[in-house]
Amino acid sequence: MLITSNFDSGNIEPVDYSDPSNVRLKIRLDNKSDFFQWFHFRVSGVQDQNCRFVIENAADAAYADGWAGYNVCASYDRDNWFRIPTEYADGELIWSFEPEQDSLYFAYFAPYSMERHADLIADVAEHPLARTSVLGHTLDGQDMDLVEIGHGPEGRKAIWLIARQHPGETMAEWWMEGAFDFLLDDDNPIARALMEKAHFYIVPNMNPDGSRRGNLRTNAAGANLNREWKDATMENSPEVYLVREKMAETGADFHLDVHGDEDLPYNFVAGFEGVPSVTDKQLALLDKYQSILCNLSPDFQREHGYPADAPGSSDLRKCTDYVAETHGCLAMTLEMPFKDNANLPDETWGWSPERCRHLGASCLLALHRMIDEL
Repeated sequence: MLITSNFDSGNIEPVDYSDPSNVRLKIRLDNKSDFFQWFHFRVSGVQDQNCRFVIENAADAAYADGWAGYNVCASYDRDNWFRIPTEYADGELIWSFEPEQDSLYFAYFAPYSMERHADLIADVAEHPLARTSVLGHTLDGQDMDLVEIGHGPEGRKAIWLIARQHPGETMAEWWMEGAFDFLLDDDNPIARALMEKAHFYIVPNMNPDGSRRGNLRTNAAGANLNREWKDATMENSPEVYLVREKMAETGADFHLDVHGDEDLPYNFVAGFEGVPSVTDKQLALLDKYQSILCNLSPDFQREHGYPADAPGSSDLRKCTDYVAETHGCLAMTLEMPFKDNANLPDETWGWSPERCRHLGASCLLALHRMIDEL
């Protein structure tokens, strides 16, 4: 038996795996940070063995309450990720499994590697409506990719979509695949109509360094990018600085920041109710977008989510608050679960990459229904 994680987005520290029935593990902290919860590792030499895995430091994870009701993701081929019943007890995350093959991968959620990201950018670049560019580079020297979609008449709305400020929230880039599939489908009349009124600025991965390093929430400097928007610098958070400067150049009429939530087993939106300059129009648009999305997708709901910020209590270090305040537009944070969607559970797959893709398409369909009001 062998346990490894020395690969793109890998994260685990083996403690003892001399006995397959009692494999002891720890999750490695994000670099220069106390955050941790993301894990991704490979187990080999285990075919037809009864294996029991224990993550010993689960109680100290960033969102330990999120382990309750969570089931680990597993895959033989790294394409299809199924769920394994998992228990959180006495501060440890525990699951048992008898692999049918010699090699098996486990992860907190279906991983989205930087290699797949590179393939995504290359595939999108082939479409005549898409332009790709590099805004600059991260602290580890990786490209900050920007995709623009839609060429046509002047005066179109500037639509910004960003994902994976927190690199361990891989569901956000799976969502991006669904968004690209929707927009770049030549046979989709809604996408064509939307493109007549909108120019899209899309950053599929805001945190390449954290993604490759196997971090949950931070970049190479240990910065939580969703607390950097007010005072971003090239020294500490170049990812935010570069995107913020480009957004200042283009303006923003609509902005969606795509995330994942460790605790709540639902899809929901968080708004900007506490920003100083919030307007009735912004709040009305926020309400309407959520209502439309509820009607379009049974995977989306409004009953469960974060409490709305009290007036004047915004945190302009956060992306959604910063964009809503700076650009006066409809800006939102979309949260998806690491667990399953409790309203439409799937015992085998849980909340999955495929469902992320479908929600991405639904979010753009909702945008089409109200773009004239932005």
